[in-house]
Amino acid sequence: MSSSTPSDPTNAHHSGGFPAQEQEQPGLTDETRPEPDHGEESYRGAARLSGRRALITGGDSGIGRAVAIAFAREGADVALTYMPEEQEDADETARWVTEAGTRALPLEGDLRDEDFCAEIVERTVGEFGGLDVLVLNAAYQKDREGLDKLETEEFDRVFRTNLYAQMFTARAAIPHMKPGSSIIVTTSVQAFNPSPGLIDYAMTKAAQVAFVRALAQELGEKGIRVNGVAPGPIWTPLIPATGWDEERLASFGQDTPLGRAGQPAELAGAYVYLASDHASYTSAAILPVTGGKGL
Repeated sequence: MSSSTPSDPTNAHHSGGFPAQEQEQPGLTDETRPEPDHGEESYRGAARLSGRRALITGGDSGIGRAVAIAFAREGADVALTYMPEEQEDADETARWVTEAGTRALPLEGDLRDEDFCAEIVERTVGEFGGLDVLVLNAAYQKDREGLDKLETEEFDRVFRTNLYAQMFTARAAIPHMKPGSSIIVTTSVQAFNPSPGLIDYAMTKAAQVAFVRALAQELGEKGIRVNGVAPGPIWTPLIPATGWDEERLASFGQDTPLGRAGQPAELAGAYVYLASDHASYTSAAILPVTGGKGL
């Protein structure tokens, strides 16, 4: 993104609360009000990822779509995974990628399936001829009434989506990644400041931080960098699908030092930086994009 003069970050995007709304998981863009800003009209590329081949899990909407658009405008081909219910969102993201002049590869399936995680890597490598950037972004969260009411089936869904899928996908991808490649994990401020109502989600996000730091040590000698981005409260379809009430949505993001929730477009630059050669000496880092909330 660029502009002639600096913008005030406190009002650069939607600065109030959000209206009452509810969606079923995984959440859809056209049912989210106001619609999130993924940088469709604002992101300007500078050829920082020319010729790179990227795979983004959960790339159909929210943060994943913003990263897909930015990567494409920086010159990367983009494969993206999505659930069957997210077909319309995936088609729209793929359209933005191809309009940027690069190749899009939508991959439909459930990342909880170990075989699908291996398949998406093989299909990306087969279509693009290699894999340079892996963004492990897909996630599931739901508001919890209390640990004593948390059903094993739900707990298992969170862990399989947020942790198992990342392990499965990274395990399949690493043999294809050459020196200069990059793995980027979407963790969360919840890893450091967990909310009781997101206890299982927060546990997985804390585990992702350990995953980033351990894997960065393992892969450093191979010239593969591993980093994470820790978003704060970001307005995506996942939020109205979390199950929060009217009061919680009305106050969403209002407790940050910048006084508002963030938009997916505001994270794109962090992923571009970590994927690019500008971050050649950055590994094992967790980059906060939190509106000023500390980690």
